[in-house]
Amino acid sequence: MSDDFNTQILAEVRRLADALERLAGPPPAVNDWGAADCFVWVPANRHLAPVPRPNRVALKLIRGVDHVRDILQENTQRFAEGFPANNVLLWGARGMGKSSLVKAVHEDVRAATGVSLKLVEVHREDISSLPDLLDILKASGHRVIVFCDDLSFDHDDTAYKSLKAALDGGIEGRPDNVLFYATSNRRHLLPRNMIENEQSTAINPSEAVEEKVSLSDRFGLWLGFHKCGQEDYLTMIDGYADHFDLGHASGIDRETLHREALEWATTRGGRSGRVAWQYIQDLAGRLRKPLDKD
Repeated sequence: MSDDFNTQILAEVRRLADALERLAGPPPAVNDWGAADCFVWVPANRHLAPVPRPNRVALKLIRGVDHVRDILQENTQRFAEGFPANNVLLWGARGMGKSSLVKAVHEDVRAATGVSLKLVEVHREDISSLPDLLDILKASGHRVIVFCDDLSFDHDDTAYKSLKAALDGGIEGRPDNVLFYATSNRRHLLPRNMIENEQSTAINPSEAVEEKVSLSDRFGLWLGFHKCGQEDYLTMIDGYADHFDLGHASGIDRETLHREALEWATTRGGRSGRVAWQYIQDLAGRLRKPLDKD
């Protein structure tokens, strides 16, 4: 055979090899559990991307949700110590600190117990890859909270079936070292019109609705977050102001602080923990003072 022919064959083999490599996708990543305490799941290459500096506030700064805070903290501590604990759905009003509470409780319990407790965030669009993630987690040797923020499902979305299977664990059962925490504005994770549509079009309406509503039942704890009143809102403001030294030491008396904070809430259309934090950021910016959330 001529050299030209051999060269052509070699080029074709390389082209086919490159095509197969592209079809196979990137190789699985090597996950380093010692790199951080918080991770983000990247299903494309089965990678747990470490987050060295998570975006979170200290637990003591989260005000106005004392009851649900204590329940979540107790549940998390039991899990960290190796005792039975429930999957948790934190649902309710926007901006009331649902995701902030999950991250703050994780850090507080991890520091208090000394347990290697990990927090892994799964994006809503990656729910269908949960089986792959569980395979990695159950062999990790760590206790892991899988966290999905702002979880909800829309019409014709079947990803909720993957979540149901993961929560129940199928024939193997959910790994003992894994717990699920999710936040949502919806108690049943599905829009009301979707449930009503199932009732009106299904041959057996009760069974169709049960299939979707039962997803929430997989969470043993439902923690409700409701819109805060003026007193709770101002308590949040005072807590932030005292912690960051934005009160009298900065030349702002309590009456002025409250008046400004209420005006800020009016412009935002309501009161919540998020609105309180946004006002504090504005105030600190005007005073040229940094905010260290830890």
